[in-house]
Amino acid sequence: MTAENERSSQDRSPATPTSSPPMAPPPLATDAEEAQPIIEHLKELRDRLLKATLALVIGAAIGLVFAKPFLELLTSPLQGASELQLLKPTESIFIYLKGGLILGVIIASPFILYQIFAFIVPGLTPREKRGLYLVLPLAAGLFSLGIAFAAFIVLPFTLRYLQTFLSDLAISQYSFGEYMNFVLSFLFWLGAAFELPLFIAILARLGIVTPEQLQGTWRYAVVIIAILSAVITPTPDPFTMSLVMIPLLGLYVLGVIMAKVAYKPRENPPRSSSPSN
Repeated sequence: MTAENERSSQDRSPATPTSSPPMAPPPLATDAEEAQPIIEHLKELRDRLLKATLALVIGAAIGLVFAKPFLELLTSPLQGASELQLLKPTESIFIYLKGGLILGVIIASPFILYQIFAFIVPGLTPREKRGLYLVLPLAAGLFSLGIAFAAFIVLPFTLRYLQTFLSDLAISQYSFGEYMNFVLSFLFWLGAAFELPLFIAILARLGIVTPEQLQGTWRYAVVIIAILSAVITPTPDPFTMSLVMIPLLGLYVLGVIMAKVAYKPRENPPRSSSPSN
């Protein structure tokens, strides 16, 4: 009976497993580990913003020191033919502060742009980094060229026309604040218009337009540039409009040349082959 009980107990016992136990899954990343790169990214953004703000404060301090010569430069196109008037008791103080702040932004803009691109560049390829370092001074140079062209060539002709228009009926006496808004707006938009070649080159680089399309649609480009010149020019006379339109046409030709160099065709995604029946 004892041997039979031992054999029955062996039959009822579970079989010994022969396969190895399954491997444990790899440990999942915790929320703290996933949030660590985001925190570091936000810290870098905070540092960049603080540096850009500090540069703006320093630039504004320098701009306030040289605000008066800067305002004299902006009023020089009047050439003494018109007098600027202050319509409010505190208008001169606000104009002085505004001129110093604008000059401070101009002074600090290279460092601010550097902080912006320094935050973006680490995520780009080395080739894209070289392209950005080339685009940044080119954009600043074109914008400065547009402002200089507007201030020393177009603006004197524009003001001369406005001063002589109906001069037998009224005397030209402008408000200081309105004059500053007029001049700064005109300089900004003409400086922005001089970015046309760079804008065309970027579109060609992205594959949105081709040099052949730009050459084939030059008639439409002339019409668009004429409309843009009419919008930028504050006077309705064709002479001042042509002063703006002619360099923009030259910049369009430069943009076509830059597009030929920068053009990169779009890569079509490979088509997935359908499974054979």
